[in-house]
Amino acid sequence: MQKNSVNKVFLIGHLGADPESRYTKHGRAVSSFSVATNESWKQQDGQAVEHTEWHSIIAWDKLAEFSQKYLYKGQLVSIEGRIHTRRWENKEGEKGKITEIIVSNITPLEWKKPETS
Repeated sequence: MQKNSVNKVFLIGHLGADPESRYTKHGRAVSSFSVATNESWKQQDGQAVEHTEWHSIIAWDKLAEFSQKYLYKGQLVSIEGRIHTRRWENKEGEKGKITEIIVSNITPLEWKKPETS
């Protein structure tokens, strides 16, 4: 492995749902949630194109507890972390793979939940 490599992710986007939190059997807090980032551009023919990318986010320990307490669906957040890919095989022998962002810093860019009527 290259010693001078960097695995760093910086995202600003909106939470797709409230964080789901739990504790591992060893007592570590873990939260998972999704963040959507949006981009738009115009094609050569002038037609506008919009694309939403969904990112799977994992927070551990104090960041997991922070996520559960302060983050909510639709909130704009800044996420820093690293990319991590997990692979598994289920009992039927089917293989799965997911790429996630393991959080090192979360900064809410909005604090107030929108009022519901």
